[in-house]
Amino acid sequence: MPNKIQDLHTVDKSTYPYIFEQNATVRLKSSDGLVRVNVYRPNTDEKVPVLVTYAPYGKDIPYADFHAKSFAEVNPQQKSEHSVWETPDPAFWTKNGYAVVRADERGTGQSPGFLDTMSRGTSEAFFEVVEWAAEQSWSSGKVGLLGISYYAGTQWRVAARQPKGLAAIVPWEGMSDYYRDRCRHGGILSNQFIGFWWNRQVVTNQYGRAGRQKANWGPDTIEGDLDEEELAKNRQDQTIDNVNNRFRDEDYYSSKDFDLADVKVPLLSVANWGGILLHLRGNVQGYMHAGSKLKYLRFITGRHDLPFYYEEEVELQRSFLDAFLKGDDRDGWSEGKPAPVDIVLRKGDVGFNDAAAEKVYPRRTENEWPIARTQYTRYHLQPDLKLSKDAPYSGPAKTTSYKALGMLKDPQLVQFTTEAFEAETEITGHVVAHLSVSASKASPDQSAEPSDIDIFVTLRHISPEGKEVYYTGTAGDPIPLTKGWLRTSLRKVEDQHPQHRDWLPHREYRSTDVQEVKPDTVYEVDVEVWPTNVVVAKGGKLVFEVSSGDTQGCGIFGHHDQQDRSEKVFGGLNSVHFGEQHHNYIVLPVIPAKE
Repeated sequence: MPNKIQDLHTVDKSTYPYIFEQNATVRLKSSDGLVRVNVYRPNTDEKVPVLVTYAPYGKDIPYADFHAKSFAEVNPQQKSEHSVWETPDPAFWTKNGYAVVRADERGTGQSPGFLDTMSRGTSEAFFEVVEWAAEQSWSSGKVGLLGISYYAGTQWRVAARQPKGLAAIVPWEGMSDYYRDRCRHGGILSNQFIGFWWNRQVVTNQYGRAGRQKANWGPDTIEGDLDEEELAKNRQDQTIDNVNNRFRDEDYYSSKDFDLADVKVPLLSVANWGGILLHLRGNVQGYMHAGSKLKYLRFITGRHDLPFYYEEEVELQRSFLDAFLKGDDRDGWSEGKPAPVDIVLRKGDVGFNDAAAEKVYPRRTENEWPIARTQYTRYHLQPDLKLSKDAPYSGPAKTTSYKALGMLKDPQLVQFTTEAFEAETEITGHVVAHLSVSASKASPDQSAEPSDIDIFVTLRHISPEGKEVYYTGTAGDPIPLTKGWLRTSLRKVEDQHPQHRDWLPHREYRSTDVQEVKPDTVYEVDVEVWPTNVVVAKGGKLVFEVSSGDTQGCGIFGHHDQQDRSEKVFGGLNSVHFGEQHHNYIVLPVIPAKE
C-alpha cells in the first residue's frame, strides 16, 4: 500500500550560520505528486538568488558517507556538514549570498512517486522545482543550476523547457544526449556503468526502501518503508530498459529527446578531456547546439569528482553566476568579454590522478569551437601496421584480422603506429575514422555466420621515450587520448542533417536505419571518435587501435552485455581490408599556431 503523505517540513534558524529548511514540499502541477527539497539560505531579510539541484542520489546522504575517499580529498573550503556528492556546498554559497535548493528526485529519498530517472516526467518535476524556487518569498526570482554529472546532465533538459526564473546554467561534466553520450556508444550498450550506477547510487535511495539508515545511506523514509512488490511497481529500471530498447525511435529513448536549440539562457559548459566514455561529448555538443546567445565552453582535466571544488574553478562559477543572478558582472560575461572557448592543453607526461602535476598544463583561449584554423589531416592505416600521412595503400589486396567479441580481460585488437613526429604538433578537436571491415566465421565448423560487427577504436599517445602517456580518467584511472565506437548495422549516416559534418558524422540510430551485415562482405564505415586534445612532442608517436571490444582505458564503462553482444550475432573473425578499393584512415584535427 502507498504511504500516507505527511507534512515533514522543519525549519532550523539557530544551529547553522544559515537557515536550514528540511523536507519543504513542492506540490507538482503536472501531476498529483510532490517533490521534497532542502533549502539552505542566508540568515537575512534580503531576497537572494537560488541555486537548484535535482537528482536521485539523496539530498540527505552526507558526502562523507556517499564516497568517503573522495570527500577526504575535496578542497576544505568546500566542505561542511551539509556537503553532498557532486553538488555546490551550502555553507560556501550561502556565505556568498545564495540560497541552495536541493531536491530529492521524484521517487527517491523523501520524495514519493514513480522513480524514472532522466525521463520526461522527472524533467517536468524538475521544471516545477525551478519555478517554485523562483516564486518563494525569500527568493530574488532568479535561479541558476550548478552541479556535476547527473546534476549537470539534467540541466540541459530542464533548461530546454525554459522555466520561469531560470537565469543561467553551469553543466559541469554533464551529458546532453542520453542515447549517444551515455547508454549506447555508437549503438553499443554501455552496460557496466549503468549497472554500477543504478545498483549503487539510485535504487538504494528509492523512496520507501528499508534499511537506508542502518546502511549509513541517509535517513529512512520518514513516512514508512514499502515492500519489495510496491518498490518494483514504483520504478523504471535502467538496467533492464537499456537492454530491451536498442533504437532512438523506440519510446523509451524518444520520450527523453529534447532540442538543445531550445536552451536560451546563458551557459558555461565545462568539459573534461578525461571523460571519454560518458560526459565529454555531451558538454561539447551541448555548447555547439544550444540556442543561447551567451555561451561558453571550458575544458579541464582531472578526476570527475574533484576539479568542481578547486578554488579557482569555484571562483569562476561564482563570477559567472554573479553576473546573471546578481547583476555583478565583474568579468564581462553578459557582454561576451571572456573568450567563448577556454582550452587546457595536455602537453607532456605528468602522470595521472595527480591534480598538482596537471596544473603545469598551459591554457589558451579561442573564439570558436571547433577551432577555425583546424587542419583536418588524414593518417592512413597501412597493412604493415603503420599510420602514415603518405598516400593511402594501393597495393595488392590484404587483410589484418582479429577475433570478434574481445573483452577487457581478453582484448582482440590491431594497432597502427605513426613514425616519430618531426616537430611538436597539437591535435585538438573532433576525430573521425574511416574503416573497411568485414566479419567471417573463425573456422568452418562455427555454427552460425556472423551478422554484425562491433567496432571499438582508441587513440593512444607514445612519448619520445617510447612510453605510453596515460591521462586522468573519470575515476582517476589511467586512460588513453580518446575512444570511439560503431555497431556496423547502424552505419547509416544522415549526411543531409544540419548537424552532420565531415569530421562528425551524424546518425539517428533508428530501427529503420538498420542495414544488413553479410559475412565475408566488406563495409566502408565512418566511426565517430570523441573529441580530444594532445600536444605531441617532437619524437612522440600516436597509435590508432581497432578492436572488437573494450581495451585498456574503458575503466568502469564496459560494453559486454551478452544479450546485446551475443556470440550468435557477433562471433567469428573481424577484418580490416586494404587495397585500391578499400581505404582506411583516421582524420586528426591538427592545430597550427596562432598567427
